[in-house]
Amino acid sequence: MRRVAVTGIGLISPLGNSRGEALANATAGRSAIRRMETPWSGGLTAPLAACVRFQGEEHFPPPRLRMLDRVSQIAVVAAQQAIGQARLDLPAADRGRVGVFVGTGMGGALTMDEGYLSLYRDGCERMKPFSVLMGMTNAPAAWIGIEYDLSGPNLTYSTACSSSAVAIGEAWARLRRGEIDIALTGGSEAPLSYGAMKAWEALRTLASEDRNDPSASCKPFSADRSGLVLGEGAAMLVLEDWERAVARGAAIHGEILGYGLSTDASHITRPTVAGQAAAMRAALSSGNIAAQEIDSINAHGTGTQANDSVETAAIKEVFGERAYRIPVSATKAIHGHLLGASGALELVLALLALQQDVLLPTMHLEVPAADCDLDYVPNRARRGTGARTVMSSSFAFGGTNAVLIASAARA
Repeated sequence: MRRVAVTGIGLISPLGNSRGEALANATAGRSAIRRMETPWSGGLTAPLAACVRFQGEEHFPPPRLRMLDRVSQIAVVAAQQAIGQARLDLPAADRGRVGVFVGTGMGGALTMDEGYLSLYRDGCERMKPFSVLMGMTNAPAAWIGIEYDLSGPNLTYSTACSSSAVAIGEAWARLRRGEIDIALTGGSEAPLSYGAMKAWEALRTLASEDRNDPSASCKPFSADRSGLVLGEGAAMLVLEDWERAVARGAAIHGEILGYGLSTDASHITRPTVAGQAAAMRAALSSGNIAAQEIDSINAHGTGTQANDSVETAAIKEVFGERAYRIPVSATKAIHGHLLGASGALELVLALLALQQDVLLPTMHLEVPAADCDLDYVPNRARRGTGARTVMSSSFAFGGTNAVLIASAARA
């Protein structure tokens, strides 16, 4: 089995659109969650979201922009960053050995929402000519492949909130088996439409607004947590056969070590300890990694009552008494829940932090819940611990659990 290196990272995130800016904000615990200011936000019970600063007009000419939903725009730009950092120069003969693996939960949600509003509310008889192409779930992956003429496997994974973790894991597996030499992988999500947010509101999973500070409304593992806050963004990685990366003199930023997948198969929304623990154990087994080798955990940590309690119990199930000595970070507190893109963004942030020997904080955690009693790195980043490996978990409605294990190359 081949080793898999991380040679490129790109992101468009609520915490910033560059690696340095995003890491600085994550380390400082600066929250990107805000009250929304849109014509329709007044119709929401708690108009909170974590938005990105991004204008498609700055990146694409008008004819192309008319074919790109926001989810594809940010995916392509994040991919451009990742390929630029990796300094890839691919001869035409090599492009069939490059795969694209992208996760998204909702695809072109903005296009479809706007189209249905114009059709049903405004009485327009026609939707935009490119509505199907903009709204289809595989559009981000397709456009990335087109951008770089990549003719290897081009796959989209839509497993709700674990989508991009699954995409990265499946890319790793193909690289490891030697089916491809390079993968461009990650996730993208742009779900901040009125229809989508009202649907999440109806599910009663969204956080109530903090009366003192709206930016502190998402509180993973806290006794007073009330739910998640939706966000948007994209994160992409270039994964590469280790020997190939070394041979071409590429800078290696980390290594993917393991990937585990499981399904709760019990309830469409309610997580299980057994399912999450199974994915963690599968990730350890896939890379022949001992539990003692895990230095830190990036938690799914949504801030919902059920998830945080179940995830804490699953960590204890897998690590036993050592669970209390493993630092656990939950960054959704400051960048929101990017749904299908969350796993990719959180893995990227964890790797960037480990490069600097930093463990990211779980913000807004003053009083932990009684059954959430691990070391969640509350409210302040931790430096100089020597941590090198991270287990990053993504759990989803529908019960698909995906866990990645990675190590960072120290700067």
